Amino acid sequence: MKNLFFNVPARRNFLKSNAAEMRHIVEEFIRVSMAFPDRFFSLTSNGQEVFHLEAGSSKQRIVQILGSSYNAKLVAVAEDTDYMNISGFIGKPETARKTRGDQYFFVNNRYIKSAYLNHAVNAAFDGMIPKDSFPSYVLYIDLDPAQIDINVHPTKQEIKFEDEKIIYAFVQAAIKHALAQFSIAPSLDFSLNASIQGLDAVNKPFTSDQQQAAVSSSLYKTFSQKHQAHFIEPNEKSDLSSWKDFFKASEGSVIKDEGPASIQLETAIQKNKTTDFTQLIQIHNTYIVATVQKGFLLVHQQLAHERILYEKYSAVAHHMQAATQKSLFPVTLELVGSDAVLLTELLPELQIIGYQIEPFGQNSFVIQGVPADVIAGDEKHSIEMLIEQFKHFSSDVKFSKREKLIRCMCKQQSIKAGQPMDQKEMSFLVESLFACTTPNINPNGNPTYIEFKEDYLERMFGR
Repeated sequence: MKNLFFNVPARRNFLKSNAAEMRHIVEEFIRVSMAFPDRFFSLTSNGQEVFHLEAGSSKQRIVQILGSSYNAKLVAVAEDTDYMNISGFIGKPETARKTRGDQYFFVNNRYIKSAYLNHAVNAAFDGMIPKDSFPSYVLYIDLDPAQIDINVHPTKQEIKFEDEKIIYAFVQAAIKHALAQFSIAPSLDFSLNASIQGLDAVNKPFTSDQQQAAVSSSLYKTFSQKHQAHFIEPNEKSDLSSWKDFFKASEGSVIKDEGPASIQLETAIQKNKTTDFTQLIQIHNTYIVATVQKGFLLVHQQLAHERILYEKYSAVAHHMQAATQKSLFPVTLELVGSDAVLLTELLPELQIIGYQIEPFGQNSFVIQGVPADVIAGDEKHSIEMLIEQFKHFSSDVKFSKREKLIRCMCKQQSIKAGQPMDQKEMSFLVESLFACTTPNINPNGNPTYIEFKEDYLERMFGR
């Protein structure tokens, strides 16, 4: 395409950078080429061929676009009914990502976005992937066009189904069936454990006297007599007047009132005021209890570390170039077309925050150095995660590319919830938090700690 908006200058003024517009073209190219895998597609930019996709099957097209690593990690989905048909592929649980990555829905060969159907896919993967991860899928739905309304969004990427509940249930069931069919979903083990064979109840025979006693019992008669399956004989324990006994604590135990502690957040430590946190306790490997003069603080370790890293990266990125840790053995990074275009666009900003990345042929890059905070050996994963977080960065506020990268870096490199910490690490984290300019919230505005004052604790216990 050339001079597309030559006669419409107002339209041309809304175009972004060449790299950004190229990324949008690549994303649309991928969607159309996936919808028609039996057609040949080619994309050329500035004289260089970005994509060369030979006609083939759906799986071949997916591997061509998403990479050869998906070849052995795809599970086929194929279900046909009189109402609708669904086909395509889902990624095995190990392909799940921390952000919404390779997820494609096609209805009658048209790409759509649907949070409702995406929820159905996530529900089918429940228990197989972490709650903060998202599965990969390319699914094709075919149904009568009279059952959908495409005129609900200007871009036609969102549609309305006549009966969304049926579509939801069908998608979820089809994926569960595919996972079970390929032995991905956990199955019930009906084999008898060898240790059970040695139990006393298995070895001893069921004598005639025991059989007679069982048959004559009231419980047996209740279930064997006709129309008596719902009937339960009343006894002294079934009297509703004794319902309070269920809640009585055993002797020597203490009943605790664990009501919600929704108190107003207040800054416990003023700026430039030093406080000695001598008693620090970690709870559930996520929260840190820090005692102060009149109460205690409950610090969320991940949110607190995000605030610390944010102020550190912001100060460096806006005033000087961050220190780069050179790689002894540079790592080669292979990306799909759209991600390669995005990374090329971000290279100048990445260099400012400490990354040193050089293009190395088509869709390939060499990582020469990373910020000092990135663990050695984790360079490739760090870049991939950064790209994923940047693509799906959601905020009502328009941030610059550098600001987005800084916020993504903070979330990526922060100490995660569930990670154990020793006394020295906890002390350093809490002291660093209150050395920040804004210690009470993380970059997204969530509280980093909650203060429990002494008078509030007294009121909780009726004092």
